Amino acid sequence: MRIFFAAADSPNAWALPASQIWKANLYAPLVDLGHDVVRFDYNYQPHNGHLDPTDPTQMRVIDRLRPLLGCELLRQLRKAHAQKPIDVLFTYFYSAYIEPEVIREIRRMGICTLNWYCNGSFQFHLVSDIAPAYDYCLVPEKFRLPDYRAAGATPIYCQEAANPNVYKPAAVPHEFDVTFVGQRYGNRPDFVKRLIAGGIDVRVWGPRWTEPMGKKFDPTAATDVMQGKRGAVAQATAAMPAAIADPDQELLRRAGDALSDDDLVTMYSRSRISLGFSAVAQRPKPGEDPIRQVRLRDFEAPMSGAFYLTEHLDELCEFFEPDREIVTFRTAEELTDKAAYYLKHPTEREKIREAGRRRALAEHTWHERFRMVFRTIGLPETGTDGLRRVG
Repeated sequence: MRIFFAAADSPNAWALPASQIWKANLYAPLVDLGHDVVRFDYNYQPHNGHLDPTDPTQMRVIDRLRPLLGCELLRQLRKAHAQKPIDVLFTYFYSAYIEPEVIREIRRMGICTLNWYCNGSFQFHLVSDIAPAYDYCLVPEKFRLPDYRAAGATPIYCQEAANPNVYKPAAVPHEFDVTFVGQRYGNRPDFVKRLIAGGIDVRVWGPRWTEPMGKKFDPTAATDVMQGKRGAVAQATAAMPAAIADPDQELLRRAGDALSDDDLVTMYSRSRISLGFSAVAQRPKPGEDPIRQVRLRDFEAPMSGAFYLTEHLDELCEFFEPDREIVTFRTAEELTDKAAYYLKHPTEREKIREAGRRRALAEHTWHERFRMVFRTIGLPETGTDGLRRVG
């Protein structure tokens, strides 16, 4: 097929301008499958600070910028279509990027339109306006499928995955016991501090970890989320040796800045245990559980050969078998206990690590996800340019 691909290289350009996560995970697998993929040449950065159409101030900017993207998209797509017919438009668009009528105009050209979006768990409002304009929306959050349908869209459940040509083990020795790479937000610092309190050598890299916490750690602030009971973190903090009596300062000492895409992949091999968290950035209201979602990391870590210890999520357990292919935790206490256990049992850890990578390679590549999508909507799974080696 001939596919017109319109997506930013990365969702992390604000922190890592050189990041190419979406290019590596979405664009490259389509090329690997033999499709003729034409890329939309456009700078999305002016749009990315104004994505929320429910904010009147942002909406004024959105109203000014959307026509610019729409006109340029139609210009480039029509030019490519005239040279050789385009079969599919594949986008990662927000409502702030494009007016729905532009997508409908492309459909009237006989082009199948697909939009991939992976933050609908707590930001569905950022795509709800354009979702019905597409032929299909690729949705990785199972619980959001009814919301897409209620909005008039046609969703296809398409979970996250990883590109095995990018995410693979590196030939480096283990250097760190427990690591996490990702942004600092929500209850993530509380979990990390609990590991520190438990004597676990944990290191973190990513945006905001090297910034001062702003106030002293409140041991009870997130216990309903972290522990399911109050006071457990307070007890752990009180039990800290004098050398780490200030968990905020100790966390800063163990923190580093954001890693490049390549360094992230290598870090999975440098670490005995790689951490994952499922709660989104949005803090829950008092008495409510946080919103959780399956993440790209849940597939890139096992694909990269990591021993993956992540926050429990029932949906993720449909893709990996707990305690055989990955290991999950529900509380900070369980996280600390399991980290300590698997650091002391390398043979068990290695067995789970190998099983997780095998499962990821067999079932959780973007190549397989796209085959499923195209098969579902009756389009050719592979192109005529010949398949490239996968994995």
